[in-house]
Amino acid sequence: MTRGRPRKDPETLQRWTPPEGWSRLVAWISPEEKKALKHVAVDANVSVADLVRSLASGLANGVITHEELLGHVNRGKRVMEKIPTLFERDERFKVVDRPRAECAWVFDGAGVGTEKLDGTNVRLTVRAGQLVRVEKRRNPSKAQKAQGIVDGWYVDTVADAAEDKWILTAANNTDVSAWPDGEHPCEALGPRIQGNALALDEHLCVPFNTAAPVFTEVPRTYGELRDFLAELDSRYAPGHLAEGIVFHHPDGRRAKIKRKDFPAA
Repeated sequence: MTRGRPRKDPETLQRWTPPEGWSRLVAWISPEEKKALKHVAVDANVSVADLVRSLASGLANGVITHEELLGHVNRGKRVMEKIPTLFERDERFKVVDRPRAECAWVFDGAGVGTEKLDGTNVRLTVRAGQLVRVEKRRNPSKAQKAQGIVDGWYVDTVADAAEDKWILTAANNTDVSAWPDGEHPCEALGPRIQGNALALDEHLCVPFNTAAPVFTEVPRTYGELRDFLAELDSRYAPGHLAEGIVFHHPDGRRAKIKRKDFPAA
């Protein structure tokens, strides 16, 4: 509602009667999700309720199609859901020769393998070829995992925070001028990030789905993958071992395996 004249009786609660046939929608959201909604609402100069209504109205009136909305939703789910590891783990947290059921499609030969880059998961938001927002992934704490919270989420970086310095350096070094508008999950890499396993000379961000090197021939069994990863040369930084492989199914599912997942020989 827009602001109007002061109420005659400021001590009484303001009441609003919805039109006939309207219904109320209630949803539980996390503090981070609430903050994100509020940020968008402030930018749009509307309330969060009107923001949600505008989305529903856009769907109802064909401004945004169901397919477009589902595309954004599914991309968000794929980014935030933890990518399953191909095999079950033992008490030492090393993989054993027991495929995980949700990764059966990999062992059936589906999907394409890309190099898993060893850095920090970030998300860059681009508008008109300009970087407008940089977020980093936050994983649930041990206490949160005990509460059933298993998937991570993104939080904003802070310009003057020491822990975000190199992520922001990587983001600002990345040329996004040709990137389409939207949110792009990336891996932040560089000399001061995650030990710089690929020995890079500068910090930058690599989009997961558009720039990660593809491996056309990747084995699909426990023993073959162990041996394959033991000496797999990085295609992003030749001369250094690749961290692992991420398999991508055409429907958006993903699965991963890293060299260090396997027990030492």
